[in-house]
Amino acid sequence: MLRFSKKADYALIAMKHLALRGEQATSAREIAEQYGIPVELMAKVLQRLARRGLLVSSQGTRGGYKLSRSPRLMSVADVIQAIDGPVTVTACSTADEKCEQYATCNVRDPLWRIKERIVMALGTCSIAELATDPPAPPAAAGHAATWHTPV
Repeated sequence: MLRFSKKADYALIAMKHLALRGEQATSAREIAEQYGIPVELMAKVLQRLARRGLLVSSQGTRGGYKLSRSPRLMSVADVIQAIDGPVTVTACSTADEKCEQYATCNVRDPLWRIKERIVMALGTCSIAELATDPPAPPAAAGHAATWHTPV
């Protein structure tokens, strides 16, 4: 099963939020409070994105984080890899000959090709594209969101 880490989820939430804010800097606290994410965790995620060059940060009363470039030029893959490192689908890598099945494995190469397709797909979805999706409607307190399908 391919699944993003919680930090990657939070990073994508923050990137969409910042894309919608444009040139206005936003604090980690503001993003964390709006989406119910622990402030310390959001701060760490934003710092990592800044170190990887996806965000710029500024100090002061009007300080905070902004996207380092147009959201059209940043992909979901950029964000996920900045937070979690390279996308993997198998425990082995091209240099991992420590695996007992490395020499006889008959699915390693096909799985690497699948991984490349996944990375390519994630690379085709920009942060700008994420930002064009309307926000999810707020769920009523204590009630799960219900989706209705037309009959």
